[in-house]
Amino acid sequence: MSGSIITCEDVCVAYGRTEVLHKVNLEIPEGIFLPFTGPNGSGKTSLLRAILGLIPIRKGQIHTPFQQNTAGYVPQHKVIDPLFPVSVQQIVGMGLYPKRRRFRPLSSEQRAAVESALAMLDMAEHADKTFRELSGGMKQKVLIARALVSEPDVIIMDEPTSELDEQSEQEVLGHLLKLNRQQGKTVLIAHHDLELMRMLTSSMCQVRHGKASIVPIKNGGEVHA
Repeated sequence: MSGSIITCEDVCVAYGRTEVLHKVNLEIPEGIFLPFTGPNGSGKTSLLRAILGLIPIRKGQIHTPFQQNTAGYVPQHKVIDPLFPVSVQQIVGMGLYPKRRRFRPLSSEQRAAVESALAMLDMAEHADKTFRELSGGMKQKVLIARALVSEPDVIIMDEPTSELDEQSEQEVLGHLLKLNRQQGKTVLIAHHDLELMRMLTSSMCQVRHGKASIVPIKNGGEVHA
């Protein structure tokens, strides 16, 4: 890993009068696989969304490379209206918006990228289905494909495997590890299973009581992609 790719300086995030993150200072190295852990309501999602620029910060500064290269983002699938009548293929194609001309159809190269992203997650046969037809786990795979289709340098995921069965979870995490270890992608992932993360990496971002810090995980890195 080289230098820092994301820096948080005295970052405070609040909803109304309630401050959920207070003076967060982080130096996130480029090329790291970094789980974000902490109790429910600790601010993991708020911190990731603040890094992405999706919510305002009350104080401080966040430095990212996203103006030059947009991050791939996987929210929890519940944030997309299941009644919205779009196809799986169209949702994955949304991940190419920063690289395509407005109101223009996908090019043949972009369509191939969409097909490849879906095939990577065993979802190619569902390309023409609507999002609402899918199970929870299948919806989550579609959102992961959308995040990966543009081949971003930074991938940010909020509980991406929460709706997946164990085999699908292992497949998704294995693919993320390959992107991290073979292509040097920076992966930030909010995840509830500390023991699983312990087997995948050697450090984590611990979020609790409004604070966040990167700390070592003992016995990390035992599972390889």
